[in-house]
Amino acid sequence: MRAAAPRAVFRSVGGRAVRIWAVAHAQAGRDPRTEAEWGRPALAFCPAGAQQGAEVGPSHPRKMGSKQIAQETFDDAVQENITEFEMDPEEAVREAVQQFESQGVDLSNIVKAVRPPASENGQRQKHQILLTLDSLGRAVAEAAVPELPEQLSAFAAQCKEQLAFRYLAGRNGAYPPDLLDAAGRELVLQSLRERREDAELTLAGLRCVRNACLKHERNRQDFVKAGILPLLTGAIVQHGDSADVVRTAASALRVMTFDDDIRVPFGHAHDHAKMIVLENDGLRVLIEAAKAFTDNSGVLSELCATLSRLSVRNEFCQEIVDLGGLNFMVTLLADCMEHPDVVRQVLSAIRAVAGNDDVKDAIVDAGATDLIVLAISHHLGNPQICEQGCAALCALALRKPENCSVIMEGGGALAALQAMKAHPREVAVQKQACMLIRNLVSRSRDFSRPILEMGAENLITEARAAHRDCDDVARAALRDLGCAVELRELWTGQKGSLAQ
Repeated sequence: MRAAAPRAVFRSVGGRAVRIWAVAHAQAGRDPRTEAEWGRPALAFCPAGAQQGAEVGPSHPRKMGSKQIAQETFDDAVQENITEFEMDPEEAVREAVQQFESQGVDLSNIVKAVRPPASENGQRQKHQILLTLDSLGRAVAEAAVPELPEQLSAFAAQCKEQLAFRYLAGRNGAYPPDLLDAAGRELVLQSLRERREDAELTLAGLRCVRNACLKHERNRQDFVKAGILPLLTGAIVQHGDSADVVRTAASALRVMTFDDDIRVPFGHAHDHAKMIVLENDGLRVLIEAAKAFTDNSGVLSELCATLSRLSVRNEFCQEIVDLGGLNFMVTLLADCMEHPDVVRQVLSAIRAVAGNDDVKDAIVDAGATDLIVLAISHHLGNPQICEQGCAALCALALRKPENCSVIMEGGGALAALQAMKAHPREVAVQKQACMLIRNLVSRSRDFSRPILEMGAENLITEARAAHRDCDDVARAALRDLGCAVELRELWTGQKGSLAQ
């Protein structure tokens, strides 16, 4: 029996009927069609209500598991909006972006532009980056050497504009799927092993490893299996007096813990982090390396960023404290308050190690809460610092009423509300601030009144109205503050669709 054909479902968005393809489920025993075969992915509704009275842990947004579509699928959707719904080109692109993103599709590798209409003979036209690539290909094939510099410059200029152009060109033969093959990987590893005393060569090798592994899960796994991790930590120890080597090696270690390759369903980020810590003494190596660069904010920032990526287990967070890493972070935050990049990375590291409840207490005892509040206030115009500062305080307040008192006394709630007021359009700031407010009052109801007197209700209500991603946490914060909140049941178990 043939697979059931996809059925077109219509819903009203912004006054227009927009087609959302819902792929019919395949009958039992047959392989379901893929999104690429049917076109647009099915729209799924997932109610996400927070449990009443439960505190909220800091969220770490990730792309892992997000849906992907082909460039042709997006182009067809745009063309459909133009031909069937009579939209102008810019509106058609915006509508397509909105619809796919509302379904959880990652469009970071998609060229969000209108493809030229098909020619008279029905042949599909190409995006400009592919037309430029075709011209370059003809120049190479015809050995038109005088034309190559101009063609290469034009192609390079377009590739620099955005990732989507580079991705589309790469998928259409701009370069081999992998610039680094097995022989190249072995050459890099051999150079790092046999010439480890050569700081300049080591630095070049480290940069090669880092760049090859960024957004490339297969290269990461192949390098780790081939033994790159001890070479990275060894480079830090061997060249502990070289700022460039230490910074680059720390960055390469951090890249090994990324899960940023959208071509794979999941990576080995957690496993790599454990290997760095357990098999290569990574935490000690990084913290010891920091002692040689007390006046180099660039190196210290990189080391903090890497430590935060390694804080993936309870015992690792505690080990960072035991090795003196917490004191290093607090001192760094106090001494480098004028350096926004350093402040942001330190706040991120504090947020990460605060996943351990015992470490939470150590952080508060070290006086970090006052410094975090000061960082938010001092860099109120910086949304990344406001986000990380609120997230760090949120982590410290989670399940810790005593810490909540310290945060309130230090002005943490007021700083968070000021951050919300300063960045109304930054969803990450609004979300983290709402989560902090909720954690402060969920076990300490006495804080509700002073927080409300600071104007929290209006700010949280505005965040809820402006950002759909804030709805759950904002509603929970308002509820725990004692404000009137409409709590809707998305599904009651009765026949019918979910409430929208």
